[in-house]
Amino acid sequence: MTDKPEGCASGPVVSTSSGGLFNGFFISKRNCTFEKASLVDGRARRVFDMVTRACAAEVYPYQLPLGGRSGPMVEAEGRQMLMLSSYDYLGLIGDPRVDDAAIVAVRKYGTGTGGVRLLTGTIDLHHQMEKELAAFKGMAHAVTFTSGYLANLAVVSGLLAPTDRVLLDSLSHRSLVDACRLAGVTLRRFAHNDPVSLRRELESSPCTGRTLIVADGVFSMDGDICRLPELIALKKEFGCYLMIDEAHASGVLGTTGRGTDEHYGVASTDVDIWSGSLAKAIPSNGGFIAVSQEVGIYLQHVAAPFIFSAALCPSAVAAVRASLEILKSEPERVARLRQNANFLRSGLHELGYDTGHSQTPVIPVILGDEAATTIFAGRLRDLGIVVTPVIFPAVAQGSARLRICVTAAHTRQHLESALDAFRRLRS
Repeated sequence: MTDKPEGCASGPVVSTSSGGLFNGFFISKRNCTFEKASLVDGRARRVFDMVTRACAAEVYPYQLPLGGRSGPMVEAEGRQMLMLSSYDYLGLIGDPRVDDAAIVAVRKYGTGTGGVRLLTGTIDLHHQMEKELAAFKGMAHAVTFTSGYLANLAVVSGLLAPTDRVLLDSLSHRSLVDACRLAGVTLRRFAHNDPVSLRRELESSPCTGRTLIVADGVFSMDGDICRLPELIALKKEFGCYLMIDEAHASGVLGTTGRGTDEHYGVASTDVDIWSGSLAKAIPSNGGFIAVSQEVGIYLQHVAAPFIFSAALCPSAVAAVRASLEILKSEPERVARLRQNANFLRSGLHELGYDTGHSQTPVIPVILGDEAATTIFAGRLRDLGIVVTPVIFPAVAQGSARLRICVTAAHTRQHLESALDAFRRLRS
């Protein structure tokens, strides 16, 4: 590889790909015992072996430090590279309207709020943003948190008790699994996107408490869409509640980007709990839930992530509001995003790549073998393209993949360059 920045405190100068990020730890001889009594015990052996091999082959694929803002093209390792793994679906990172709104907010409110939301950390922008998010999702109330992960923890642990149960799509996000563990609920998984499997769980495992069905709107590793109408029908038939995580669906699905409900043309109120991210299609920080007013008020007073985490900073709140306004006035961004995703997915199919069941801008290229997938990502990086490999435990063993994320900011030339690189590496 060329253009290698300084990265090691000892040993030769290396790129991030060969371990410069770790100050030579994986280059010099190390002494890791992985003993049972160590803080880094035997569970870490697999991680350290993987990183060691990746650094030795100069293909370590993670934590690539960017030298400027993200976008379709980024600066990294001293050169310009095509970014194909950014969550900036609408291409709004760096939009001057968003940047200006954030700057104005800093000048008026400062860089922080000085407290948590329940106490002294709420500013008027928070309430304005939450009203706008509620309207965006067609719900009565919205509550925001400092990440989408915390939003999921907050709603499940705040509402459910150990006598309740959650029926979770088997490919739902890790945050939802952790939320169930925190709540102490009975957790059962149904086969991915399989209403028949969900029905079996509902019929064969009666619960004396409440039942919450949970799925992602867009599944983050496969890029397919949940079967929302069937989930709603089962929820009503069995008297359950339904939660949909819109992290990768907001700004992506539907004519105006409102999400999975708009995609299917169903009433948003048929879902009891919507959660989502403010750091993907919306280029800011934080997460949200959109719920009934009574649920929202309750969670503001019992949800630990709302009570005990610092409030979203003013610049982040202003960026969310500006982004929602742009999405409202420029729905053509959603159409362009869909066109770009369809073009790249079709091109990869023609080249013989397995993109699974992707229907969205999240496009997996499933290669199976973890080592081969990591090496493939490294070869793409050599060609100036950033694509993140995803391996176990983020996906099942034997299903390692490159996860491509297309954005509305990609041009046809960007996507044709990507297809050319995949074509070269296929031969």
